[in-house]
Amino acid sequence: MTNRKKYGFSFSWKLALGVTATKQSFAKKTGIPTSKAGIERKMGKLILDMLFKKK
Repeated sequence: MTNRKKYGFSFSWKLALGVTATKQSFAKKTGIPTSKAGIERKMGKLILDMLFKKK
């Protein structure tokens, strides 16, 4: 398949309202990811750490 580029005008209401920057700032300050993949990754690590915790 070919990689097609979009030409023309694109608009992101989240970027315009500052939602993206706010989420990034929150994630950096608290260490809690705001993306779905980030949350799944962090929860998976916590569960595995609890299961295989060495004493």
